[in-house]
Amino acid sequence: MTMSVPERKSGSEGKEEESEDESEILEESPCGRWQKRKEQVSQGNVPGVESASLAMDTEEGVEVVWNEVLFSDKKVFKAQEEKIKEMFENLMQVEHPNIVKFHKYWLDMKETQARVIFITEYMSSGSLKQFLKKTKKNHKTMNVKAWKRWCTQILSALSYLHSCDPPIIHGNLTCDTIFIQHNGLIKIGSVFPDASVHGKGRQHRDEQRNLHFFAPEYGAGEDDHAIDIFSFGICALEMAVLEIQANGDTAVSKEAIINAGQSLEDPLMREFTQSCLRQEAKLRPTAHDLLFHRVLFEVHSLKLLAAHCLINNQYLLPENCVEEKTKSFDPNAVMAEIKHEDRQGVQLKYSHVSPLELDKFLEDVKNGIYPLMNFASSRPHPVPRALSLSQEQVETVKTPTPEPQETETRKVVQMHCNLESNEEGTKTHLSLFLKMDDKLHRQLSCDILPTDTSKDLASELVHYAFINEEDSEKVAGFLEDAINRHRVRTLASGSTQ
Repeated sequence: MTMSVPERKSGSEGKEEESEDESEILEESPCGRWQKRKEQVSQGNVPGVESASLAMDTEEGVEVVWNEVLFSDKKVFKAQEEKIKEMFENLMQVEHPNIVKFHKYWLDMKETQARVIFITEYMSSGSLKQFLKKTKKNHKTMNVKAWKRWCTQILSALSYLHSCDPPIIHGNLTCDTIFIQHNGLIKIGSVFPDASVHGKGRQHRDEQRNLHFFAPEYGAGEDDHAIDIFSFGICALEMAVLEIQANGDTAVSKEAIINAGQSLEDPLMREFTQSCLRQEAKLRPTAHDLLFHRVLFEVHSLKLLAAHCLINNQYLLPENCVEEKTKSFDPNAVMAEIKHEDRQGVQLKYSHVSPLELDKFLEDVKNGIYPLMNFASSRPHPVPRALSLSQEQVETVKTPTPEPQETETRKVVQMHCNLESNEEGTKTHLSLFLKMDDKLHRQLSCDILPTDTSKDLASELVHYAFINEEDSEKVAGFLEDAINRHRVRTLASGSTQ
């Protein structure tokens, strides 16, 4: 499901009361965690959604979007209820850094009508469409590097969806349903598969302003990944030219799209977008294939793999390890050399790599700006474990905040513990990293006082780590040993001094 920036009323003192009214809590979720406000959010042309409001996540302390789908005929809802539940359960399991997060859903049954309410991530920085309009208004052009990064991120999300088993087709990809975070991260609006269960799944197609985003074969038969590729091609083209002119018409014509594509100076960009916009669906490339197009290779694959490997294992490395390591290198030393038999070779020295640029690149990789592009991951993607309570539990139990967690079934495959004492020796900071078998890891940290017993600390940390019973004793023993060894080393160091 998609959402956009709410049009907040800017201000004067006379509007303060109105602002207070907008923050008034109108409704709470059954569990008490989500609190709906009056302030409306433009939901980005999502089929079937009657209203979208700002809400507060009282557990995380962040704003989210409260979306509602209304069924005025309960008989129609009952006929589709199981299908709707299955659809939303699938949405709960979509997990990707370039897809807007779907948090929770529940059903609200009244005598005369039924509602489906679902909570999604709030994207406060606005849509891609808004960004392109502002850029054009300021008489600027799109930065080519940003274009490459954003195309890569959108394709990474589409490749993830299309390689799920069964494949997930987005079906509503436009510049209105793509969002930008302040750090440059792109997220596409969460998918709403099979929206036609509400009877409104195709209505957005009638809106002329977005008609050109949809493939000519859309809705004619069984839609597949090719319709998303066509929509992506239009998005990529609009990012490059900022806007495809409608020339006074109600909708953007095919001629306008062709002219916009031919206006691109870079032949690789031109060929890239044209391949997505082929009229015959079977001739369009897949999202995975497009990720390897020459125009998108801003970062060498070996550098990208190394960066992701470093980020994924960062818990094993001390802080500022990159900075400390680069200090010890001779700037004139050769770190790599390419030799050619018929011409002079190329030497790469440490002085050619700026530590600041390297740190910035690693930070961008960590934030999802440079996705791994799937060439190292299994395909199709395994569906992640369900992240919510069952619908029956949600409907029958009013839970306190935070919500009770489901029984943990995952295994701990690796443990790492780091302890550092402050200079005064009054306390020790402990960081515990648990590597889980599904790669959704846990990390905990706390301060330890000298009076705390290692056994009690280990027991308490294991409780908060929320691990399965089988691993509890193993992790508790590991923690107790680590704390005891650290204290022995500290005492020995103190006596030496």
